[in-house]
Amino acid sequence: MTTAYYSTVLNHPLETVWELIRDFNNYPAYIDGVTESMIEDDRGGDEVGAVRRFCYLGTWIKQRLAHSLTYAGIEPLPFPADLLPDAPAPTRYEGTMHLLPVVEGNRTFIEWKVQLDTAPQDADRWRALFQSWIPDWTHSLERTLAGHAA
Repeated sequence: MTTAYYSTVLNHPLETVWELIRDFNNYPAYIDGVTESMIEDDRGGDEVGAVRRFCYLGTWIKQRLAHSLTYAGIEPLPFPADLLPDAPAPTRYEGTMHLLPVVEGNRTFIEWKVQLDTAPQDADRWRALFQSWIPDWTHSLERTLAGHAA
């Protein structure tokens, strides 16, 4: 197991951030590169156990919602083929977005970590990829929140 981690403070109240991300099917609204998302089996987007299938950068991915906005990949994630000529093997993963209120300024502390179950020889490449993606996703969330506040 290896972990990719990122944290920052969003300049929005926790309730505003939660309202945007709590619907598991709302991914295209705040993550650049996600073009489609659907919840399977007629479940709600805020129902623990709901499975979302979404397209990120042209790859279809399935995740299951757990508590505290923890999601787990259902199928191993393939490494983006255009990034490396000898891409590492697909990986299993579990991600968590954890939100805490920041009293000063009515802001939100966000932690986003993804645990990757990779082959040992692939761990560094997978961690580096997610270490680049998670800040991008967080900044995408921040831009979306700024647009909602306008």
